[in-house]
Amino acid sequence: MNFFEKVYEAVKQIPIGKVATYGQIAFAVGSPRAARQVGFALHVNPQPGVIPCHRVVNRFGRMAPAFAFGGEDVQADLLRAEGVSVKDDLTVDLRRYQYQGEFNIGD
Repeated sequence: MNFFEKVYEAVKQIPIGKVATYGQIAFAVGSPRAARQVGFALHVNPQPGVIPCHRVVNRFGRMAPAFAFGGEDVQADLLRAEGVSVKDDLTVDLRRYQYQGEFNIGD
């Protein structure tokens, strides 16, 4: 499994109503310093309806300004539809919404 496939597998494991950070995904796939590459992988997400890249935010809980499928407002709306409270500054409270579970990534 290549890096992008591992990223997509991890992101699919983020439950509805939760978010993860780019760094958290990078760590989960065995490349803890590759947060930017995680962002690129999500920017070219081949299955937006299947791989919920809208559930990934930066380390401060902020939406992606270049969210690949419509911008940060669309990302915020997708999260709100899943029950995540998005603040006016387009951030989420990571203490409340960050996924704390394990990621199970195959080889």
